[in-house]
Amino acid sequence: MSDNIKELDRLNVVIYWHMHQPEYRDLRNGGYHLPWTYLHTIKDYVDMAAHLENNIDARAVVNFSPVLLEQIDDYAQQLNNYFNHGKALRDPLLSALADPVLFHDDERRIFIIKSCLRANKQRMVDRFDVFKTLTEMAETAIRNKEKLGYYSQQYFFDFLVWYNLAWIAETVRNEDKRIKALMKKERHFTLHDRHLLLEVINELISGVIPRYVKLVEEDRIELSMTPYAHPIVPLLIDLNSTKQAMPEAELPLANEYPDGLERSRWHMQKGIEVFKHYFGFEPQGCWPSEGSISEETIELISEMGMKWLASGEAVLRNSIQKSGNTPDNCIHQAYQYQDTVTTCFFRDDGLSDLIGFKYSDWHADDAVANLVSHLESIFDNCKNKPNAVVSIILDGENAWEYYPQNGFHFISALYESLIKHKKIKLTTYSEYLDTHKSKEKLDSIVAGSWVYGTFSTWIGEKDKNRAWDMLIEAKKVYDRTIKEKKLSENEKKLAEIQLAICESSDWFWWFGEYNSAESVAAFDEQYRLHLCNLYQLINVEPPDYLANAFSFGTGDPAMGGTMLPGQHQ
Repeated sequence: MSDNIKELDRLNVVIYWHMHQPEYRDLRNGGYHLPWTYLHTIKDYVDMAAHLENNIDARAVVNFSPVLLEQIDDYAQQLNNYFNHGKALRDPLLSALADPVLFHDDERRIFIIKSCLRANKQRMVDRFDVFKTLTEMAETAIRNKEKLGYYSQQYFFDFLVWYNLAWIAETVRNEDKRIKALMKKERHFTLHDRHLLLEVINELISGVIPRYVKLVEEDRIELSMTPYAHPIVPLLIDLNSTKQAMPEAELPLANEYPDGLERSRWHMQKGIEVFKHYFGFEPQGCWPSEGSISEETIELISEMGMKWLASGEAVLRNSIQKSGNTPDNCIHQAYQYQDTVTTCFFRDDGLSDLIGFKYSDWHADDAVANLVSHLESIFDNCKNKPNAVVSIILDGENAWEYYPQNGFHFISALYESLIKHKKIKLTTYSEYLDTHKSKEKLDSIVAGSWVYGTFSTWIGEKDKNRAWDMLIEAKKVYDRTIKEKKLSENEKKLAEIQLAICESSDWFWWFGEYNSAESVAAFDEQYRLHLCNLYQLINVEPPDYLANAFSFGTGDPAMGGTMLPGQHQ
């Protein structure tokens, strides 16, 4: 086939990066329990913006969950207040980096050591000789706590600096003179050095949202939204939708989530409000949390005026089968469910999972060449379908710590190769819809998510079901309190946000034996804390069972459990 392919005949490819972290704050005092929001901001959200900035013809869709945007903004405010108003930082890890004095109690030192051990050994620790040595010393201290007293204050300061340096974006590591100087110094970091690093962190966090806004203004990316606190909307609307893809699934004791449709509508409206606050315009598209959809969910998103949404390939295949249609060899098309106004796009699981799970161990050029060859095959299969569109959708943050240099070479080569390719057109969903009006019809939708096409990651297992029953009991108490009009308007608003955080999908993701003991313990604790806070905000004594852990992990999942493939491996 000739390389002189007409613009309209090229294969439309949408790369869609989803950025999300759950609410790690205790909303009563603003204190952070885990540092992942700021760490992923200074590493992944910064790098992903830089790659797009450095490739002027690249196009992508980027999704930020609203609770993530609020936390990024909160960190920016914290750092501004620290530097300009002398206020304390509310993230204990950042505070330890900033504070002139390290307290000598063992508990605080163990906290620093355990926190700074949370990094990918192969890609983020072993890469730097000094950090590797400091990490080995930390592991010794964990095994033999009696040795802790022999570790100097300087050791902890150096460990904190190196941990944050390891999490710095690769594009910043390559260009920022301050970071280069700190890395060259290697050890014996002073208070001035630590504050210099904190200045860089401040600049990166405060600048990251404006960078994405600028990319939108230059028509380089499209931004989309997620329901406010990242709930699994189909389950809020109807717990029994679980059985559409998992007929034998065990469900929670409760039959339904009270007023789930109204709660889902609230999450959508609040999500749009937060999106508009930070980006200055209303979103055109939606990544329903975890790509989870049902017929009722599509109707709700359509009601909200969204031009498009995206979900998983297995959901599409299940829905086509239920509709009685036989898909041809080109499933890469836009779809419309009945007469809703929202166009549905579906993830190519194979291509997306190659990036998420396979290519991290490949040479960057080989990985990109392999991906391009797959796209060329799709082009050939769909060459008589001018409306074909391939959706590569995945986590835009967790994959890169498994790649050399935070995926720098892979992502750079990916954009460069796709931009130059004569048969491929990088685009966004809204841009695609401006020129492609034809859509395949779907008469039915089988409720599910991008993970296996089911909701098995969030419901149907003993601990996950127990968590739903805890949430439903709290929601009933909340509803009763609201009905009795015992709360002031301000108290009501605080409780409403706290309830939303409890409804997040993230807690349910981690419960069960599949995940590691450490991860499950951390999220079990967070979930119970959020539920207790809800009870306190509505002036009701929390149930005794919230004092005790209920889920215990025993697994060692791939990628630490932060990501799952779209299809069963």
